[in-house]
Amino acid sequence: MEEKLIYWFEEIGKEYNDVVGKKCANLGEMTRMGLPVPPGFAISIEFYRRFLRESGAGDEMARYVEKMGDLKGRGIEVFEEMSRTLQGIIEEREMPPHLKELIIRCYEDLCQRVGIPDLAVSVRSAGTESRPGMFDTYLNVKGAEEVVRHVKKVWASAFTPRAIAFRAKKGIPILGDELGVGVVKMVRAKASGIGFTVDPVTGDTSKIIIEANWGLGEGVVSGAENVDKFVLDKGTLQILERTVGKKSKCVAMKEMGAEWIEVPREKQDIPCLNDDEILEVAKLAKHLEERFGRPQDMEWAIDEEMSFPEGLFLLQTRPAKFRSVSDQIAEKITELFRDLDLSKAVDKLKDIQFKF
Repeated sequence: MEEKLIYWFEEIGKEYNDVVGKKCANLGEMTRMGLPVPPGFAISIEFYRRFLRESGAGDEMARYVEKMGDLKGRGIEVFEEMSRTLQGIIEEREMPPHLKELIIRCYEDLCQRVGIPDLAVSVRSAGTESRPGMFDTYLNVKGAEEVVRHVKKVWASAFTPRAIAFRAKKGIPILGDELGVGVVKMVRAKASGIGFTVDPVTGDTSKIIIEANWGLGEGVVSGAENVDKFVLDKGTLQILERTVGKKSKCVAMKEMGAEWIEVPREKQDIPCLNDDEILEVAKLAKHLEERFGRPQDMEWAIDEEMSFPEGLFLLQTRPAKFRSVSDQIAEKITELFRDLDLSKAVDKLKDIQFKF
């Protein structure tokens, strides 16, 4: 029986991390839990290996990397040259016909599932290790041929100058990052953003932090624009703080892809979420923490074409990174004693005999 190469989200879970990449496995896990995840499918890492093997791209890339030799101490211009070459090899090779047919068939099935021909999808990178911002995601991709082309572009994004330099510095093989790819129905977002079930700066686990902007979530995740911020008490879900940013720009869908646009003047200084929407996003964040058993960092979007709260979608969740109270105490103690000569105190400690 031939190995399965593409999976619907409902077929996979967190145990598929090494098969389809963390992001896809996580989307599958959330789908299994009955959480509001947009429908889609995951192209496996083995699919990528088949492409490399059957197209000849893998052998050509291996020969090139071997020719470049040891990369320690090499400048950015070397990584830029390697990036152009390796990305070019992937993007210029034809997708083997039977692999191409698999992607097209799944995309057409997805279109049928939601009842929209030439459905707009995001084509998302999914590595087996978390490397936030390292690999590319493409938004608002329409049509089977474009999906196939953007799958190759996601694979090629493992070979940006930054990604190559990172692997060289860490001693990871240059060809070592193999990516799964998620193909996910686009949410035509009225507003979107991120939610934390812990304050990422102070480590306060009694709060939920929501940041939001008009349009697609990249307008928040990138950190390039002012956003609205809401702080809620996790226990009562009472809104404790509201900070309305001047949202002069947001990311919106265009005919193909997405772009930064000017926010209409009348919407720049008003909150992009009403109280009901803030509450539902907070409820979802709290539910995620309860299901996963630890503080979460989630991405969400509200579909402007659907009624609310049915139009609230979960795009991603992962364990939140934050400074714990013990870390902050240790840091303060280090600061207090940094300039003191503790050698005498250490000598005294050596002389102490503990009796029990």
